[in-house]
Amino acid sequence: MDNMLMFKIMLLQEWYHIADDMTEYLINDRLSFQRFLGLSLGDKVPDAKTIWLYREMLKNSGKSKELFDMFAALMEQVGVITREGSIVDASFVDVPKQRNNRDENKKIKEGDGEELWQDNENKRCQKDIDARWTEKNGEKHFGYKDHVKVDSDSKMIVDFSVTDAAVHDSQAIVDLIDDKDNVLNADSAYTGKELHDKIREKNPDIILNIHEKGYRNKPLSEEQKASNKEKSKVRARVEHVFGHMTNSMGGMTTRVIGIDRTTCVITLKNLAYNLSRWAYLVGVKKAAVSI
Repeated sequence: MDNMLMFKIMLLQEWYHIADDMTEYLINDRLSFQRFLGLSLGDKVPDAKTIWLYREMLKNSGKSKELFDMFAALMEQVGVITREGSIVDASFVDVPKQRNNRDENKKIKEGDGEELWQDNENKRCQKDIDARWTEKNGEKHFGYKDHVKVDSDSKMIVDFSVTDAAVHDSQAIVDLIDDKDNVLNADSAYTGKELHDKIREKNPDIILNIHEKGYRNKPLSEEQKASNKEKSKVRARVEHVFGHMTNSMGGMTTRVIGIDRTTCVITLKNLAYNLSRWAYLVGVKKAAVSI
């Protein structure tokens, strides 16, 4: 199958949050899908196994991140991504819950998950030993996290990293910082002198526009609350990114197994979001010119 055809199918899956079997069905059923893919009614359509195999090849090759970086670089080159300010945040990517006993969960947490279910290959291949449990605001999550750095002007994702869900938001931020970051906007999860020192080691000139955090015996002053409210006007734009993925792209979930496959899927989702955002910005510009 043609690479461009298969890559477009990957995008359709992320825009509409559809599994391989449903993708095969919808390509045969929808003229809009066929038109986007450049297919006619008599053309051969990739089946579900071919779609799975292409994603597996994409994961093994590492090309998905290259494609993401290429498009982000192009958007920066044409001035869509301005890099005048960045926003960092993370969102959970939930996966199906595992029904393990206590001993199995203990081994997985200790990093010995590969030793489990050796006598049952069919069961072992369905177990995700990379995903982790965590709790936030009283809500439990099992899976991974998509840590993103978003351009504050265009709301496009500039860079990202994928971890298990138990990794704190602040632990992934340092690797996302580069010398092009002028202003960094973030919520109170990214406070702390040690973290800020590590950020400034990578970029000494960066301006940290990070929310202040109140503590039990040291609540925020009215001035600090007002400052946080002002910072939220910019920082809140990153929530629009995850909101679009959740509401317009079917949600932040996946059924693939393992961090390598999940990273590939999240990479494609982030790229699909950027393409969608670019199309919106082009439409807005054309509408403004016509007016």
